[in-house]
Amino acid sequence: MSVEKEFGGKRALVTGASRGIGRAVAIGLAERGARVAIHYHRDRAAAQRTLADLAGEDHFVVDGDLSDAEAALAVVERSVERLGGLDVLVNNAGIFEHHPIDRVDWEEWRDHWRRTMGVNLFGPAHVTFGAVRHMIRGGGGKIVNVTSRGAFRGEPDAPAYGASKAALNSLSQSLALALAPHKIFVTAVAPGWVETDMTERFLAGPGGEEIRSQSPLRRVARPEEIAETVLFLASHRSDFLTGAVVDANGASYLRT
Repeated sequence: MSVEKEFGGKRALVTGASRGIGRAVAIGLAERGARVAIHYHRDRAAAQRTLADLAGEDHFVVDGDLSDAEAALAVVERSVERLGGLDVLVNNAGIFEHHPIDRVDWEEWRDHWRRTMGVNLFGPAHVTFGAVRHMIRGGGGKIVNVTSRGAFRGEPDAPAYGASKAALNSLSQSLALALAPHKIFVTAVAPGWVETDMTERFLAGPGGEEIRSQSPLRRVARPEEIAETVLFLASHRSDFLTGAVVDANGASYLRT
């Protein structure tokens, strides 16, 4: 099978697909033959722009607040109803908020942790729960979780973000072990800085040059570059990588 059509007939749900990495993944899946459910939370117009840019037909948008457990499950059920099943899940939706422990008050600290863990960890966990039920009935599937190098290097100004991504790595590995007998393969991609709406203000600010200099490539990643790694992991070519957490940070952080 050619790479160009390796997702022919596959049904995919990409969370946080209205922009950034999720948008690039959705576009790549559609170009390679998949039918795609484009999840978004608040910005329907951006989701519709992604939809308009997808090759092929029968794609659609689905909204939901993934920090709400019932809403997260409903996103899966609505997607499966439209797609007729589910073969690929990409858990990409996430938030990044600054909350340095020495510069926020108790209410801010508590609220940042609640929001961040709700979207970045509990959301993927609940979406995955729903997706797995359908993948088991369908004979298998691929789950790719988008995490972060912050899970390894730490995030001193956004500790809830780093903790949520470390937990998502651990969840990925736990589920890779649990779901292998069902032919469901689970991996994670851990990017560094990427040119997205979420990072734009940091990259355009006074610290932008320092951020770019963290990589010997002297730049940050483009969404399409991270999407290529996600697409490989979501394909049939990566089965034996199940349980892997793939670094995609331009050598800005090297772990052993």
